[in-house]
Amino acid sequence: MKHHIEIQKVATSKAGELDFSNIPLGTTFTDHMFICDYANGEWGVPRIQPLELIPTHPAAMALHYGQAIFEGMKATVGVDGSPMLFRADKNAARLNFSADRMGMPDFPEDLFVEGLKQLVALEHNWIPPMDGSALYLRPFMYADEPFIGMRAANNYKFIVMASPAGPFFTNRIKLYAETKYIRAVEGGTGEAKAAGNYAAAIRPTEIAKSKGYDQVLWLDAVEHKYIQEVGTMNIFFKIDGKFVTPKRDGAILDGITRMSVIDLLRHKGYEVTERSITIDEIEEASKNKTLEEAFGTGTAVGIAYIQEIGFEGRTIHVSDESPVGLDVNDTLNAIKTGKIEDPFNWMIKVEKELV
Repeated sequence: MKHHIEIQKVATSKAGELDFSNIPLGTTFTDHMFICDYANGEWGVPRIQPLELIPTHPAAMALHYGQAIFEGMKATVGVDGSPMLFRADKNAARLNFSADRMGMPDFPEDLFVEGLKQLVALEHNWIPPMDGSALYLRPFMYADEPFIGMRAANNYKFIVMASPAGPFFTNRIKLYAETKYIRAVEGGTGEAKAAGNYAAAIRPTEIAKSKGYDQVLWLDAVEHKYIQEVGTMNIFFKIDGKFVTPKRDGAILDGITRMSVIDLLRHKGYEVTERSITIDEIEEASKNKTLEEAFGTGTAVGIAYIQEIGFEGRTIHVSDESPVGLDVNDTLNAIKTGKIEDPFNWMIKVEKELV
């Protein structure tokens, strides 16, 4: 073990008080958090400590200039009872990609993975045992230097907290194709998992929900016709037996689930093309019955099956069933819990005895 992580445990865990059959979304947190501070050009001693409030100066630069990034990932329970992490190395690499775009320091990727393993080992009793449920992990970094001025901060905090979570979407979802607001443009921060990207999406998402939709389908910033991604997901369409997904163009997030689904679909024999896709193409495919299904992919949602898309007052019917999406979701969940062989070496087994 290259990094020594100091550990301070709570006297009594609250895991026994949790009703795993009724987990409030995003409001229940485990006993501990991983934390590491950056100052004087280097990361300090990493530690796991009881989850607590963090004193923040009113001039903390993240509050004023938005230097804040995060990741999302999940820990599941394998068939032998061991906690499992899914492609944690990819999340570590993407965090540093986001950090570079936002003018923030890299976090050591091996420490990222080791910190996750030790935190999950300590919190393994918080992992829900039901299918489709998991322990959601939220690594994040923000500028906490107290300074009012436009420059990169000198001080940062890196933290990982954990929250048990049930399935995100249990029903088929409806998307609203947004033609006024935009999410990202090439050269912007769309490829980074920056907090500000999501702040800008809140108002349009609330509008979409008020119209009866579940999520926003983002279109390009120039012509409002090229599909980018969904509010919390990347997106795939099955047209005439083949899958297409928007190509990475600097304006969409490089989703870990997205890249995994591409690999898995190809492994199952499907043709997958990453290219520009217009909303008009999807509407035409719906009309001529070649649009067979569509689904969103993301860490929080897993696979979300899409029923329809609202676009300029019209309804684009996608499908009433998602046989391939269901199969992909079942396969991913089976890999994540060790029920079937992992042919891609995606999973990292966590030993409970680490801490």
